[in-house]
Amino acid sequence: MPLNSSGLSSENSFLQNNEKSRILASTLFPGEAWIAHGEGIFIAKSRLSGGHKEQAKLYREIADARILTSRGSVAYFLPERSEGEEIGKKYADTVIDGAIVELKTVSGNRTTLGKSFKKGYKQGQSVLEAHPGIKAEHDVFLRLFTPFTVESVRAKLAGELKNTTDKGRCICHFEATGELFSWDYDELRAITGTAGQ
Repeated sequence: MPLNSSGLSSENSFLQNNEKSRILASTLFPGEAWIAHGEGIFIAKSRLSGGHKEQAKLYREIADARILTSRGSVAYFLPERSEGEEIGKKYADTVIDGAIVELKTVSGNRTTLGKSFKKGYKQGQSVLEAHPGIKAEHDVFLRLFTPFTVESVRAKLAGELKNTTDKGRCICHFEATGELFSWDYDELRAITGTAGQ
């Protein structure tokens, strides 16, 4: 479903998105302080203390999230990992509008698109596995620099979702056209006839 650029949310929706996101982020990381960083963006205080590479990565991710926050969404950037978690294990970047969201940038071919989506999907799934009591969806946001067609992207994502059942959505921003699309995982699975399995 295409999303318009005139705003996804009213002021009331913005407040609801903020509340849902704050509650989930604070439940995932109860001792964390959240620092406001412009309209609709909050960053875990512990994430601000990283080195140069970590800070560069964070600011690239903020640029990605602004595509959504400029339309009324609210993003909470999560710590790189919580106390006691495996070093090197990758988890999702953010909570956006009450869902766990991994942000990915794609500038390669369809194979790269599929790998990036699958990696982001698994990172969101890892957060939920690490917190089994939390019931939330996990989404993937893809910022696409390669000029793929919408149907080509939908077909590739559908193929990557075979043999999966969890809830969430993929949000795609097509840089070439400026269009933003969002598809539920079940909607994508229906393309291959695997929805609800």
